[in-house]
Parts: sequence; structure tokens; C-alpha cells
Amino acid sequence: MLGIGSLAKKVFGTPNDRKIKSTRPLIEKINALEPEFQALDDEGLKAKTAEFKDRIEKGESLDHLLPEAFANCREAARRALGLRAFDTQLMGGIFLHQGNIAEMKTGEGKTLVATFPAYLNGLSGKGVHVVTVNDYLAKRDAEWMSKVYGALGLSTGVVYPQQPEAEKKGAYAADITYATNNELGFDYLRDNMKSELAQMNQRGHNFAIVDETDSILIDEARTPLIISGPSQDRSELYRQIDRVIPELTEEHYTLDEKTRSVTYTDEGNEFLEERLQAAGILPEGQTLYDPESTTIVHHVNQGLRAHKLFTRDKDYIIRDGQAVLIDEFTGRMMHGRRLSDGLHQAIEAKEELDIQPENVTLASVTFQNYFRLYDKLAGMTGTALTEADEFFEIYRLGVVEVPTNRPIQRRDEHDQVFRTAREKFEGVVTSIKEAHEKRQPILVGTTSIEKSEFLSQMLEKEGIKHNVLNARQHEQEAQIIADAGKLGAVTIATNMAGRGTDIQLGGNVELKVLEALAADPEAHPDEIRARIEAEHADEKKAVLEAGGLFVLATERHESRRIDNQLRGRSGRQGDPGRSSFFLSLEDDLMRIFGSERLEKVLAGLGMKEGEAIVHPWVNKSLERAQAKVEGRNFDIRKQLLKYDDVMNEQRKVIFSQRREIMEAQDLSEIVADMRHQVIEDLVATHIPPKAYADQWDTEGLYAQAIQVLGVDVPVMKWADEEGVDDGDIRERLEEASDKLMAEKTETFGAETMKSIEKQVLLQTIDAKWRDHLLMLEHLRSVVGFRGYAQRDPLNEYKTESFQLFEGLLDGLRSEVTEKLAQIRPISKEEQQAMLQRAMQAQAAKAGGGAAGATGAAGATAGGAATGAAASGAAAQPAPAPRREAPELAAAGAAPKAAAAPAPGFDETDPSSWGSPSRNGPCPCGSGEKFKHCHGKL
Repeated sequence: MLGIGSLAKKVFGTPNDRKIKSTRPLIEKINALEPEFQALDDEGLKAKTAEFKDRIEKGESLDHLLPEAFANCREAARRALGLRAFDTQLMGGIFLHQGNIAEMKTGEGKTLVATFPAYLNGLSGKGVHVVTVNDYLAKRDAEWMSKVYGALGLSTGVVYPQQPEAEKKGAYAADITYATNNELGFDYLRDNMKSELAQMNQRGHNFAIVDETDSILIDEARTPLIISGPSQDRSELYRQIDRVIPELTEEHYTLDEKTRSVTYTDEGNEFLEERLQAAGILPEGQTLYDPESTTIVHHVNQGLRAHKLFTRDKDYIIRDGQAVLIDEFTGRMMHGRRLSDGLHQAIEAKEELDIQPENVTLASVTFQNYFRLYDKLAGMTGTALTEADEFFEIYRLGVVEVPTNRPIQRRDEHDQVFRTAREKFEGVVTSIKEAHEKRQPILVGTTSIEKSEFLSQMLEKEGIKHNVLNARQHEQEAQIIADAGKLGAVTIATNMAGRGTDIQLGGNVELKVLEALAADPEAHPDEIRARIEAEHADEKKAVLEAGGLFVLATERHESRRIDNQLRGRSGRQGDPGRSSFFLSLEDDLMRIFGSERLEKVLAGLGMKEGEAIVHPWVNKSLERAQAKVEGRNFDIRKQLLKYDDVMNEQRKVIFSQRREIMEAQDLSEIVADMRHQVIEDLVATHIPPKAYADQWDTEGLYAQAIQVLGVDVPVMKWADEEGVDDGDIRERLEEASDKLMAEKTETFGAETMKSIEKQVLLQTIDAKWRDHLLMLEHLRSVVGFRGYAQRDPLNEYKTESFQLFEGLLDGLRSEVTEKLAQIRPISKEEQQAMLQRAMQAQAAKAGGGAAGATGAAGATAGGAATGAAASGAAAQPAPAPRREAPELAAAGAAPKAAAAPAPGFDETDPSSWGSPSRNGPCPCGSGEKFKHCHGKL
């Protein structure tokens, strides 16, 4: 008897079936329009684009235009690329336009599918971003599909690392922009560090189509993008701690492979204290539990993680004297990315490499929050259904499984489970030999470089010729993949997710044509293509007779998606093929997550040496284990997002305020309001409400008026006058400070003063935000302990981060007022002397001497450059920020400048310095902040 759910599916179809059915009328309309668009000449296709744009301006919706726009795009693609889109490709395009994830199997032509919604949405003139997983694919797809967009009269741009600014601006101004997720995220952060609107590259977040959606929106979502700048050098501390870690034994720490965490035991703490005190790292009498030991404990923890959780040739490789991270999902090297919080430095110490300095965060965003900025988001991937709940909960994206153009003929075999890894690999080699004898192409999937090279050695012993694709062969990736479908080819690949190059049976025709033309540039392209296509047809026939591509996986991944991606490499476009997974009880997934019941069953069967168990029940048991891991990882990402959402709201406020400041022509009113609020706070602090005159702190108020407002007024005399109250004193301070600022405006000129105010505001916001990010990082690291006191860590984080943010805004008003009050013009002689001092300090820093001067001459105080030539300001930029934690290189930080010295100033005589700002450069010229140098408490 059928259940209610099963009965409903039989009568109404599954929800997915109903979505597929809903697109049929649209596809029929597009097909009916085809003859009309085929009759147009090339200019006629472009004229249609102009007509569509005009209709949109008059209020017609994109949905209403969809059939005509898709028909126009299909015809343009047919002429430009020789590809006529299948109905299933049109269907995928419709789902993308509607803001869904289209799950389409490998080889179904997702690159072409993206052109339909990109063209339709590009007609609005607001820009469309097509997001890919690497720079090679971004450039390839942009170059390939620009022929289609060009035939339709739309422009195409591509964004890539280290791109010239003018070219990048042009790429973002294009109708369709191809870029990687990393570059888009970093450009968003860089744009929000710029000081002028004209310098910003991105022009909004209208519509994004994310290729390999699961890889970008889920696998990489845990790692934030961080733009960072260098901080103090602690390389010797890392080396000292690294010498201690190898002395630890198993009783000194606890390793949890499920959660990838490692912690010290009580014995470990005692041992460490003794060793660290003996090494002079931990002062005598101080324990690791003392508050003063926080930094040492942090570094010791990172050292332990580097040694016990990060393995060479699996998590990273050594290339050109650097520890280069390996993407666990794609197996690619991640050049320029570094682990944060000193973990990368700990790995460098472990491998005895040069230790790069740690960094401070200048700006940060997660992919989750970046992609939620878009008005509409869509995605394409071969595998998304297993994470449908996460896509909907986090991004409000539905997942639709688009049927294949031709039925899938691939044969997916049950898993083969061996007792030991040795037996498993022997079984793998035997299976490869059997398939290789039939000349069947074989793709072997491994989970690490070490295992791919181990298997390679076994195949060499057997005399089987093969290719190896892992992070070491990154440069030959496209070529190796293109050859993987050739007759008799054997390819070992580490993590095949999202490679972007199709494995075509018989080899890739396009690449063969390009190779032949490169070898013989004078040959006729049509003749070469005809010859290669004829050869390819014969080879493809032979491969089909051999059974198509055989995908052999040597392990299951934690995520079912990654397994499905590997399996999906076989059986593209209705080709025959087969897939098989070879496992052992020693595999990480089986060992950590496999059920004990499975081990008992296998043990009870009394398996012989080299024998494997094959049963559907084993597959189900493993899928349950994988589903558990996926669920746990989802919970981790969800929890991280809850914390990041708190910062995200604050980030939006700061970034929108920066934009308003950049857009404003005149900020004098805002600056005056800030100044008046500061005066109100100063008066309220020193003259409490309802207090008698003899209880007023007029001396403190007088000192603050000089330091913060820059006015020398007789506050004590005012207090002695009959009938004067706090309101009168506030008004007189406002009058005096307004008069001072009016005089400055007259001195500098109105336009220069506007520029100074804008730069001071922007740079003070940036400095405050930078400090705030550091405070939030520290808060995150300690707030978890509140759980022991029965308090919700997330609520504690929300409350305290809000208080910190309020403090940021209060401090912003005070600092801007103080900086503007201290501005005065400087003479050419003073400017020259200050520049010379800054250059000397910079030279000392380069030689490893002084702690480094980032200050130079300028017309503003405490780290704010005016950017206005008329003011006589000159500023030396701070060191360029570097990449961290999947961080890529970022544009330069805001320049800093020092306050002009007062008359009678002597840098060797602190008594002549007046009242320097605690956050400004020290007047002695060391380049340190005053509070870290002569102003140290």
C-alpha cells in the first residue's frame, strides 16, 4: 500500500518535476520564435538588443521579454560558436534567471547556459557578474562567450589579480563581467577602503551567476576574505616555541580528528611551563594560566596545531621556499593565501622556512555575506541537491535538478571495501590493469598528493603509462584533463572538483586543433580541423567500444557532493561509462565516522587476504556517515555566520557612512555637529548636572579644550562669573571652536578645507574600524568561555560588540574634532625637515633598526593626510597590505601623516611637544605611535 507522500508523487509528480513542467510553455515559445530570429542578419540581432533595452526603459519586465531574449541569444550562440542550445540548456537558463541553483550534470554545457540569463539581465544596464572558481576559467569563459555577447551588442569584461586599475574599472563597467569569487570579494573590500568615488570599481551588486556554486558558497564559505597589513615581527618567538613542540609525547595532548582540533592535557601544560621557563620564553613565577601569558598560550596552541593537524603534501606543499596551501576540495595550490592568527607562521617555523610577519586585519568579509549583497543570485553546479537545505536557509536559493539532454548510461557499481589500505591499493592496481588491457580510459581519484604519488609508483612497477594531476602539476591541468578520455589513457587526479575542462571521449578536439595550429602556423585552420575531427571520430568509436570512461575512486570524501563530482566525470552527454569506489577500514572516513557495526560485520565474515565485500547495505551505511559529517559542517558554517552577521551589520553601517562622505560635496555641517556633540560630552563630564560651581572640574575642561578643540579660552574665569551655568559654558566653547574652524577655512581656502575634512573623516573611520575588527577578533576568542557560566556566548558577543561599536562612534567624533583642531599650514622648510626625518626612519626600518616610521609631513594631525595640494601636505603611504586566510593582495592602505610641529618645537625635548595625540606619531620621529613610545603609560 502506498503512503500519502508516495501517492502524491505519483499523481502530482515531485516538486522538482513540477518546476521542470512549469518551464515547458516558455521553451515552446522560444522554439516557435526560432525561425523569426534565424531570418535576421547579424545587425538585426544587435538591433533586437537595442529594442529590448528600449522596452525595459518603458517599463516592460524581464520575465515578459524572456522568450524573445533567449531566442535572440540562442541564434547569436549558433552563429558565433556553432552551438545550438538544447531545450534542457534553455531550461537551466530559465531557472538561473528566476534566482535558483540549476543542478546540471558534467558535460551538459553550463558555460553556454549562463549566457541566456546573463544576456537577459544585462539588458537592464546594471551589470551581471558571472563567477568562476579560478582565473583560468574566468579568462577562458569570458573570451569564449564574449563572441556571443559581442554578436548581441553587449560588452564583456574579465577581472583578474594584479590587473591595472583602468582595465579593472572597464571590466566592471561592462554589461557582463567574468571574475573569480576571490577577486569580487577583495574588490568589494578594496572599494570600501578608497577615498574617492571615482576610484571605486564595482558599480553595485545587481545579479550574479555562480558557477560551481557548491564549491564557492559552501566549501569556501567558512573562510573569510581578509585584507591585512603587516604588524610586528615575532619570528624568533615562533622558532623558540617550535623547538619545544617535538618534545611533546602523546600524554601531553589530545587529538580529535572528527573536529580537527588538538588540546593540551594537564600533563602537557606542566611540561610546557617547565620547558618555556627554561627557554626564557615564560618568565619565572608566571604560569600559562596568568592573563599575562595569553600571547604565549596562543602561539603554543598554534604551534601544536601546525605539527599535529597540518601535513606536508596534503594540506600544503613547499614551493620556492614558501608553504603554499592546497585547496582540500579542488586539490589546487592557493598562491597568496595564508592561514590567519599566526598559524601559517607556525607552519613556516615547523618547516624551517623564512617566517613572514603577522598581519593586522584592515577589512574582512565572508563569501556568505558578500554574495547576500546581490539583488538576485543564481548558481550552476553538477552537485547541489545534498545541500539544498543549506542553500535555502543561508542564501534563499532553491535547487532544481535539470534533466540531462540524453539519458545517463553510466554504470555506478557498489563500493568495494577491503580490510587494509595495502589490500585496497593492490585491488585498485588489479582493476586498472584489467580495464587498461581493454584500452578503456581510466580516471583514478585520490584524496591527497601523497596517495596519488604512492599509486603512481605502484603503476610504474607494473609498467602502466599514466599521468598524475595534483597541485604539483597545476600548470598542465587543462592538458592532462583534455587527454584523460583518450584510448588507453590512465590519469591519477587529486580532488577532481570543478576542474572546468571536459573529459571528452577520444580527447578534446578544440585543444588538439590549437596544438596543431601552434606547431604549424601556416596551415589552413579548416583543413586541420577536418583532419583532426576525422581522427577523433575513429578514436571516440574505439573508446565507446571499450566501455567509455572508467572512474575509479580510491576513497570516499567527507562530502557526498565531492564523490558525485568525481563520478559525474564519466557518462557525459549520454556516453557509456562506469564508476567504482574502492575503500578500506583504514580510510579516514571509515576510521573516524564509519559505524562500529560495519566493522563487526566485516570481521564476522572472516574475509580472506585481498578480498573485498560488495553490498548495497555498505553503500547506505557510508552515505549515512557522510550525511552526519555534512550536517555537522553545516552547523559549524551556520554558527560562524551568526557571529559574522553581527559584524556584517556594523560593516554595512561603516561602508555606507564612508560612501555618504565620499558622495558629499561639503562636510562642514557634519563636522560641526560632531564638534558640538564632543563639546556637550566634555561639558557633561567636567560639569555634572545639578552640581555646584565649586564641584566643577574647570581645570580639566580647560586642558581638554586646548587638546581636543584647539582653543585657549578662560574657562576658570567664566566659572567665576555670576549666573553662568553649564549651558553658557557650552555655548561659549562652541562659539570659540566655530570661530577657530572659520579662521582655518579662510587660511586654507574653502575647497582645500572641504578636502581636508573629507580625508580626515575617511581615514579616522578606517583607523577606528581597523581597531574595532581587532577587538572583535579578541572578543570572539574569549566569548566561548562564557558558556561555562551558563551564559549564551552568541548573545554575549552581540551585546559586547554593540557596546564596542558605540564606543567606536563616540571615539570617531572626538578624534575627528581633535585632528581638525590641530591642523595648521606648514612652511616649506618644516615640510622638508619632516620628510627627511621620515625617510631616515624608513631607511632605518628597512635596515632592521627602528620599528618603522609610517608618518611623514602633512597639514593634518595624528595620521590623517589631507590629499590637498593647496595645503602643502605631503604624506608617505603605509606599507601595502598583504593577503591572509584566503587573502589575496590588496590595494595600499590609507596614507598617514604627522601633525605639523608647534613653534619652538624640539624633537629631543619632550617639554616642547605640547599635548601630542596618543594615537598620533610620536614627535621624537621614531615612527611609533605616541602611546607606544614616549607616551607609554
